[in-house]
Amino acid sequence: MNTPRDTQSQGFEKARRNLQELSRSSNLPKLDSTSGTRSLEAWFMGPKGENAGVLETLIVEAIRDQADWRKNYHPKDPEHITEEIKQSPEYLQAMENFNEGYHSLLEFLKKSVPFFSMRYQGHMNWDLTMPSVVGYFAAMLYNPNNVAFEASTATTYLEIIVGNDLCLMLGYKIPENEEEIAPWGHITCGGTVANIEALWSARNLKFYPIALQQAVINDLEEAKNIEVSFYDGGILVVKPLIELTVWQLLNLKADDILGLPARLESEYGIYPTVLSDAVSKYSLQDLGIQKFAKDFLSDVPEPLFFVPGSKHYSFPKAAALLGMGASHMQDVDVDANGRMKIDVLRAHLDKCLVEKRPVYTVVAVMGSTEEGAVDPLREILNLRDEYRKQGLEFTVHADAAWGGYFASILRDDFEIEPLLFRSAPPPISPLSAYVTTQFEALGETDSITVDPHKAGYIPYPAGALCYRNSAMRSLVTFAAPYIFHGDAEPTTGIYGIEGSKPGAACASVYLSHRVIRPTKSGYGKLLGQALYSCDKFYARLMCMNKPEDRFIVVPLSALPDGVTEQQVGDLIDGKTNEEIQNNPDAMALLKEIGPDQNILVYAFNFKTPSGKVNNNLEKANLLNQKIYEKLSIKPETDISAYDLIVSTTDFYEKSYGTEFIKTYKQRLGVDGSSDMPITVLRSVVMDPWVTETASGSFIDVLEKLLRDTVNQVIDENPDDFQVENIMPVISESKM
Repeated sequence: MNTPRDTQSQGFEKARRNLQELSRSSNLPKLDSTSGTRSLEAWFMGPKGENAGVLETLIVEAIRDQADWRKNYHPKDPEHITEEIKQSPEYLQAMENFNEGYHSLLEFLKKSVPFFSMRYQGHMNWDLTMPSVVGYFAAMLYNPNNVAFEASTATTYLEIIVGNDLCLMLGYKIPENEEEIAPWGHITCGGTVANIEALWSARNLKFYPIALQQAVINDLEEAKNIEVSFYDGGILVVKPLIELTVWQLLNLKADDILGLPARLESEYGIYPTVLSDAVSKYSLQDLGIQKFAKDFLSDVPEPLFFVPGSKHYSFPKAAALLGMGASHMQDVDVDANGRMKIDVLRAHLDKCLVEKRPVYTVVAVMGSTEEGAVDPLREILNLRDEYRKQGLEFTVHADAAWGGYFASILRDDFEIEPLLFRSAPPPISPLSAYVTTQFEALGETDSITVDPHKAGYIPYPAGALCYRNSAMRSLVTFAAPYIFHGDAEPTTGIYGIEGSKPGAACASVYLSHRVIRPTKSGYGKLLGQALYSCDKFYARLMCMNKPEDRFIVVPLSALPDGVTEQQVGDLIDGKTNEEIQNNPDAMALLKEIGPDQNILVYAFNFKTPSGKVNNNLEKANLLNQKIYEKLSIKPETDISAYDLIVSTTDFYEKSYGTEFIKTYKQRLGVDGSSDMPITVLRSVVMDPWVTETASGSFIDVLEKLLRDTVNQVIDENPDDFQVENIMPVISESKM
């Protein structure tokens, strides 16, 4: 009788053979086409459905192509749904019910969020690329399940293609020979699952050497002389694996750990199946965390992993699911810009070194979901190198679920040549010098989460996880970690949490990437224009405060040192796109102002009857909450009644740290208890066309809507926000 491990091994071999045959086909889809357009207007249906005819034609073509495929598959097989059946009363009644239900659904769906509109400035959503929509629809008709190759003989290959494409976009290198470490990426349902998988592999990597040592001592004595290197007192030491202490085993370099199975095979003739069976007797995957800890970690302090205060909620969820415990997730304070503080991280690592407490991983957020902030990844990686020589080893995971696609702004075209735009679009905002430095370091991380269904403008569900070293993917299976070398790639479905998952998502990402390359001329141009829209909106908010106003607005991102609101007004705000693009000083300033990415956070505060800015945080929070209530969608309401839609969030000192909260309170002009959060509004500016409508810049409309809403809230709540007509106030009200 086959065991689950035997069945899995057989599945590996079958999938490997199938994919080898598929790899020899000359009809496989590629990502090296030169036929892709470079016009943003050709990529989307449009805010008024301007490209609806194109989309309709392509959707109908997918249906007809599916029907032809069915007709030509064993064409002599009999039909079943005859004309006689179609004329039967039962059939006609069923079709009438179908049509009635369908039209009822179409009507109900009009209550959905109008992501496509320039008036939507809420969450991480906008229009979908047409290639992603038709790619998803066409593949959906085949209903492939990428859990196994046998259920997704086409879309498994697409998943491998887009996995490589995402790796290249993010900065991982595809090697030219089998001696080099190869990256690997796969599609998940979203960033939460990808982050959980990344922590899962990091946890298993940390403990794998312990299990391997036990296997060598007890079952694989022929390999007792295999040696590994590690740092001890700043000196690189080489010793037999079986002689290492638990602390030394817990601090081996990731690539060295992942290379051990291949070494055992090449140096000692121990095959993967034999190794996997031997290790399973001692592995965390098989024993469970309680028995593993009891047997091997009784004298080891509980390991930690570090995240910034701006972390996504998926990390405490991952800690709970993986048995690490959310209490062993250590928040690191962020600075006034919402970025992880390196000095605080260093202090935590110093403490771990003194206590001999293992560290699973350090997470750098490359575009936080609340603020769009980018952590100092370059410095985090430098810290890893520094502490490695002191004997403390950990992986680095980049949570680029939101920000990953912004790497395309830095990527030169690979595989295809850029084409010219048909007309002059809005200029793009390049990433700031700081953000560029962090994104250029992505290729040195161990794993990266990225969500095509966020800044890739692709339908849900389409997240992704990429590993720098492809062998890490095996750490979430029951097989020995081996590096992926092209043709020998088995099914992708075994490497992760999910079982069934839609192959249509892979087709969606594939076609969108084929048409809109993840480089400067494709997604880089799209996201660069979105950044430009965000920066112009930010400039408007910075210049929005007038002496006669009854309120102030304070963006979370402060102006760089030495830059004034007057300069922003003179060079950027109110200027046409052409004026800005032709002014080197304006473009240089635009690059450095605003948030790290295109998530714009801001808060309003009101002025008291004396003309001073309100200093009560609770009152300021109430003002922003009431503004949000007017600018957020409520159940069972007419969507067309909403002229502007934004989102909101709260900042807590216990998560973000004192510096972040104190600085923003000062800029907002308020005091309040450290237990009280700061309530803010948030606009995710994904629309690349906000600044170039036929009627002029839509930012003028957005400003008016915000002004009208704030004034309306103040008028409707005089007891909460006591104001009166006032004279111009002193300069301290301009924060």
